[in-house]
Amino acid sequence: MNKVEVCFSPSQYNLYKSNFEIAVVIDVLRATSAICAGIENGIERIIPVSTVEQAMEYKNQGYMVAAEREGKVVDGFDFGNSPYSYMNPNLKGKTVVMTTTNGTKAINIAADMHTVVIGSLNNLDALCQWLIDQKKDVMLLGSGWKDKFNLEDTICAGAIADKLIDSQKFKATEDSTIAAKFIARSAAQNIFSFLKASSHRQRLRKLNLNEDVKYCLTPNTVTCIPMLKDDAIQKVAYDYVPETAEI
Repeated sequence: MNKVEVCFSPSQYNLYKSNFEIAVVIDVLRATSAICAGIENGIERIIPVSTVEQAMEYKNQGYMVAAEREGKVVDGFDFGNSPYSYMNPNLKGKTVVMTTTNGTKAINIAADMHTVVIGSLNNLDALCQWLIDQKKDVMLLGSGWKDKFNLEDTICAGAIADKLIDSQKFKATEDSTIAAKFIARSAAQNIFSFLKASSHRQRLRKLNLNEDVKYCLTPNTVTCIPMLKDDAIQKVAYDYVPETAEI
């Protein structure tokens, strides 16, 4: 039986990384949701970089570059991490460079893992089925907020862990995973309301980004599995077949 465990933030990554083969990086609000939206809508590659300085180097080379800090688009860049920006038809087939406050940093921290994929609520069911099919040990890495715990990434990680454990092909022993699983269950009926008081949702509300929040908290809007390959995120060839509802 394979194992699945939740790591709440990149600051704890070194405590968890041993003996896992797959890392799922999660930044629900908003980086990994934006990545899933972009890959689903035809962006060819997304290059995650950790610093604005690295992003500017790519911009000076002529790349399309997205940069976000503290929820805002960084001055001088094309866009930030709103999922809707990544649905632009003009980006189909293109390479986009991306840097965000938390998500791209977490992706690069996990880059030493054998396989790194991108998780969100938006690709929840497809991702879970893909993970079950891999038959490998999985670490669910929340991007958190500046290396601290956050609620939305924990809910997403808990939902993934719950589905994997429910398949009876995975087990979990860490308290972080058990806590995430039960938080996810508590939030499942109305994630938007459950997160009303969360710190990052309040930050985004002040920036009038509620439409972004609603999109990011809506499960199963996409079916892509974005994977980090050769320093760029690309779509995995995977035929996801949703489970049919019982009649």
